Amino acid sequence: MSYQLILLSISALIAVGILLHHPSKTLGIPSLLIFMGVGLTIGNGEFNFIYDNLAITSTVGTIALNMIVFVGGINTSTQSIRLAYKEGGVLATFGVFFTTIILAALLYPLTDWGLVICLLFAAIVSSTDAAAVFSILESKKLKLKEKTDTVLEFESATNDPVALVMVMILTGIALAPDKAISAWEIGQTLILQILLGISIAFVVAKIAVIALNRISLEEYGLIPVFVLACFILAAYGSEFVGGNILIASYVAGVVMGNGIKRGKEVTKHFFNSLSWLAQSLMFIILGLQIFPQTLFSVFVLSLLPAALLMFVARPLAVQLCYLPFRKASWKKRLFISSIGLKGATPIVFSLIPAAAGVDGAIELVHVVFFIVMFSIVLQGAAIEPLAKKLKLNNDS
Repeated sequence: MSYQLILLSISALIAVGILLHHPSKTLGIPSLLIFMGVGLTIGNGEFNFIYDNLAITSTVGTIALNMIVFVGGINTSTQSIRLAYKEGGVLATFGVFFTTIILAALLYPLTDWGLVICLLFAAIVSSTDAAAVFSILESKKLKLKEKTDTVLEFESATNDPVALVMVMILTGIALAPDKAISAWEIGQTLILQILLGISIAFVVAKIAVIALNRISLEEYGLIPVFVLACFILAAYGSEFVGGNILIASYVAGVVMGNGIKRGKEVTKHFFNSLSWLAQSLMFIILGLQIFPQTLFSVFVLSLLPAALLMFVARPLAVQLCYLPFRKASWKKRLFISSIGLKGATPIVFSLIPAAAGVDGAIELVHVVFFIVMFSIVLQGAAIEPLAKKLKLNNDS
């Protein structure tokens, strides 16, 4: 296929998805489902076009995810971080770990998966999705009491690194099952990735902020372009030396989003547009990669892990995380434990072992797809009525 036809096809798919965005809001359907639905409809044999490339899908999904997390950081105020970093930080680290262990422990005796595959699958679906949380809270204009929405946003924006590190480590273990598992090495890897991701991204972003604030660029349009270049330096520079790229993306976004004095609004509009483009591409290509005819074979298989994740593992993990925060009301704990929104992130993570060649990983991709669909439809729809029922909505 020529590059012109590829560009035309991608542009047409994005345009269709954007035009369907308003009707999707009117019908209460998350826009990400629209984009994924466009990909599912177009790319798997219909219209004489078949797309099946795990490596490209994984790469595009990862790049788009980095951009979405960076934009989430740009739109996060330091005041929100001060309000939510304790609860959100515990949920983003221990919450992901507890969810993984609890879900894997539940699945191991109930499925024919091995222990490593159970842990790998649980790690893939353990984190909440920043794109899904941000888009649904924004579309419903929800502002919740007790900093609940701020905690959810902070958790979703910062919990992917822990999940990603566990997915990478467990993928390696699945590919080399005879290799001894060292908890010490895993802990060292996780800490090193987080520290390098934070420190390198902070330094690069801080230098960028100082440069922009001291050098008044005459053309405002150059400011977001400069920020984009510095984001790439911070995020991918961090990954190059062994840091976690997702946490580097978020830190770089927070530092630059809060530090830039001139051209801040132009920069935010520019990157919000880029975030939409990244989401569009990511959901469309994920839709293209999923084959509807193979999904139904794992539909029943996905019901059990979806139920265990939404109604047991996530709630129990959140309750454990909130043990130190005794002042938090039971309503807040119940709401956060019930709203563990999944989005494209778990699907992107599931492509890592699939692209690496882990046995049975393709089946995991399809199971994860259904879990994301259940989460978006059920948990996404439950956010507003549950907030009103618990009287957490500021309007109540």
